[in-house]
This record gives sequence, structure tokens and C-alpha cells, in this order.
Amino acid sequence: MTLRLAMPLPHSPRQNCLLAALPAADLAHLIAYLELVALPLGKMLYEPGGQLQHAYFPTTAIVSLHYVMASGAASEAAGVGNEGVVGTSLFLGGATTSSSAVVQTAGHAYRMDRRLLMQEFNRAGLMQRLLLRYTQALLTQMAQTAACNRHHTVEQQLCRWLLLTLDRLPSNELTMTQELIANMLGVRREGITEAAGNLQRTGFISYRRGHITVLDRLGLEKNTCECYAVVKKELGRLLLDVR
Repeated sequence: MTLRLAMPLPHSPRQNCLLAALPAADLAHLIAYLELVALPLGKMLYEPGGQLQHAYFPTTAIVSLHYVMASGAASEAAGVGNEGVVGTSLFLGGATTSSSAVVQTAGHAYRMDRRLLMQEFNRAGLMQRLLLRYTQALLTQMAQTAACNRHHTVEQQLCRWLLLTLDRLPSNELTMTQELIANMLGVRREGITEAAGNLQRTGFISYRRGHITVLDRLGLEKNTCECYAVVKKELGRLLLDVR
């Protein structure tokens, strides 16, 4: 069960798991390069084909990586919260990407200029290993999302999405409309309405006017597919002992 914070914590780079994994001396070296920025709901961090100028290390914000079809339809390939970084294409050799990055949950992040990020990456130290291992975990999340969307029910997908979102939040409450969730998962809104109704009737969640409260996290975990556990296990495996 996730505990709700009584009051906001002071902003710190260590609220991001990648930055927190750095030794104190390495993090102190990066402080001058990191800029705390507010990320409001719906802010576009980059668009498909656009030149990326910054990497973002979320602390309290959650960013959704979307792929948009020619028809305008879109779905989420992965989410990035305080466990990771937005802008992996910068250190993988490409300055652009075919996806878009949109703020799903408002909050804060630490922003780093792309040239400074590459400077740190090319030092070939712990920062490089952290970024590469996180990228592998992100690819696992993307692949698992694609498989989940193809083979599992909307209700299972919704449970997976809720659990992954909860892991990045300090409370058990989410502010998200059913329409936005449907867009994230690439399904019809009616499917989300039915799935959310089922979860509410079983007592797993409470939903009212765009606010979702998770009442029984264990119930969600039992009701979801294996995809949530695969993504969580891989992230923990890759980042637990990177030094």
C-alpha cells in the first residue's frame, strides 16, 4: 500500500531513481547542469521528427511516450516517471524520434541540455551504464505494452496501466479522465468505461469525475496480466546493482 505524503517534499535530484543511483560526488558534479522545471499537464516535450534539445529526469511528473498514426490515432508505447529519463534517442545516436512525449501527470523534472548530457555519457562512467540499462528496461516496457495491447483484455490493460502509474506517484490517487486513459491505451472510451465500472464494483478502485482512487492494490495486481510484473522485474533487475 502506498502512503500519502502529509506535505510536499523539497525538490531534489535524488527524487529521480537514475540520479539517486549516482555516488554523491558524481551527483554533485551534475548539479550545475540540472535545471528544475515545472511540467504542466498536456505539455509537449517533443514531437515526432523534432530536434530534441533536452533530456528530462522526472521527479513528480509522468511523461507518456506516444506513437501517432497518419489518421491521427495514437496510443502510449511507454510511460516515464521518477524511475527514468525522457530523451534516450539523444545518447543512442539520434537527435530525433518518431514518437512524441506528452506530460500525462503534472509535476516537476530536472532538465539537462543535450550537449551536456552527451558530455556526461561519453565519460563512459556510471552515468553511461545507468542510462543504457534504463534504456533496456524502457525497450522491455515498450515490447510488453505492444504484446499486452494485442493479447489481453481492456480490463487487464487498465490494471497494468494503473499499477505502473501508481508506482510513480506518492499517493493512491490519480487525476485522469476515462477519455484520456482510452487514448493512452488506444481503445474505445466505452471499453474503459466498462472496465473501470467492473473494477469499481469489485472494490478495487473508486472513480468520480476524473479522479481515480485505488482502494485495493493487491486486487489490481491479482486481476492484471503478467505484463506488469515483467516490466517491474526488469527495471529492478537492471538498476538494482549497476555500480
